[in-house]
Amino acid sequence: MVGQHQFWFAALLNKLVGGWVTFLLVKIGFPPANPAQPIPKYVAEEVLVLLVIIVGAVILRTRLSVEKPGRFQLAMEAVVEFTRNMGEEVVGPDGRQYVALVGTLGVFICLCNLMGLIPTLDSPTAHGPVPLGCATLVFLHFNFQGIKRHGPLGYLKHLSGPMMAIAFLMLPVEIFSNVMRMLSLSVRLGANMLAGEILVKIFTRMIPIGLPGIFMALHVFESFLQAYIFMILPFLYIRLAVQKEH
Repeated sequence: MVGQHQFWFAALLNKLVGGWVTFLLVKIGFPPANPAQPIPKYVAEEVLVLLVIIVGAVILRTRLSVEKPGRFQLAMEAVVEFTRNMGEEVVGPDGRQYVALVGTLGVFICLCNLMGLIPTLDSPTAHGPVPLGCATLVFLHFNFQGIKRHGPLGYLKHLSGPMMAIAFLMLPVEIFSNVMRMLSLSVRLGANMLAGEILVKIFTRMIPIGLPGIFMALHVFESFLQAYIFMILPFLYIRLAVQKEH
């Protein structure tokens, strides 16, 4: 089992808001296994990543410069440009309007993936609820965009295919396919990051010099690759949802 021991930020969150979290979970019928510490380590880790992103965004906003952009600004501009180009290639000219969500999601997932390389920490994305939450956000977003573009009835018609004669067959298949996209995104990310993290931990303990470095490098590569996949597939799903029938 990937490390679940309490670390300082999880302890801090549980101390500050643990009581409220336990109260809410009990109210909705999901009492935590440990009422004194209802916030698990991986949740605290993803909250920490979110705080890092927020702080980074604030710092970037206060230091924006046209004449003398800093390294951080140049790096973030490269990420935005990369995401914008991806959106335009996959979705088309309208792809720019989805850059904020997909780009932020990509940065969040990449940082979560890389967190597993820090001693005593894990990759939050190696825990099922985290990739499932991200995939659920994508699922809701691309279907919302489809409804926004076509209207509720128009979107159902869109999912029913070009021939109304076989709509009774196509609609259930498309609905099932939509749900499977969410599950596929979740399982792909979670399984790959869990496997990579386990390999790094095992070989670090068995052979502390040399070989673990190879698996750590592979973990870095896998972290960026999975973030890339989690960016390009939402763009693809959005295109399928908003495109007009020919």
